[in-house]
Amino acid sequence: MPELRTDRLLLRRWRESDLEPWAEMNADPEVRRYLGEPLTREQSDAVVAGMRAAFDERGFGWWALEVRETGEFVGRVGLDVIGEDMPFPGVDIGWRLVRSAWGHGYATEAAVACLAFGFETLGLREVLASTTVDNVRSQAVMRRIGMTRDPADDFEDPSVPEGPLRRCVLYRATPHRG
Repeated sequence: MPELRTDRLLLRRWRESDLEPWAEMNADPEVRRYLGEPLTREQSDAVVAGMRAAFDERGFGWWALEVRETGEFVGRVGLDVIGEDMPFPGVDIGWRLVRSAWGHGYATEAAVACLAFGFETLGLREVLASTTVDNVRSQAVMRRIGMTRDPADDFEDPSVPEGPLRRCVLYRATPHRG
């Protein structure tokens, strides 16, 4: 599993020491605001097990996100194959950070590294990102990393029950050739 480094961040393999802060993050209703109900420790641990297995199988996926200067775990970022239940195929980019890491530019910095990995190492021709229509913070990150949105691509997430989290926006990025 490749590690990615930016000026301030390390995108790395998951460690056992990440499980507790990951579970705490997923139990935070504000972190989960646009994702659904908070997760239990068991659910969070199962997510990590699934992320590890998928990364090992494909060679890409969700990295644990660490601040290089302090070694602090601050969330996850990565690329994932979009589920078959979604109305479009492809590879998705995403991020989830602890609240204390919000507003520092970490999501943007890590996502830029993920896009570069996707385009330069994996040879992807397009990377997608989606979120709820109300998640303006994530949409701002999508715009900052050069993704664009066509409102005609917006969709209802079939994996989400009726309600405010179902209506989603879709952003796209393609490699910059120059």
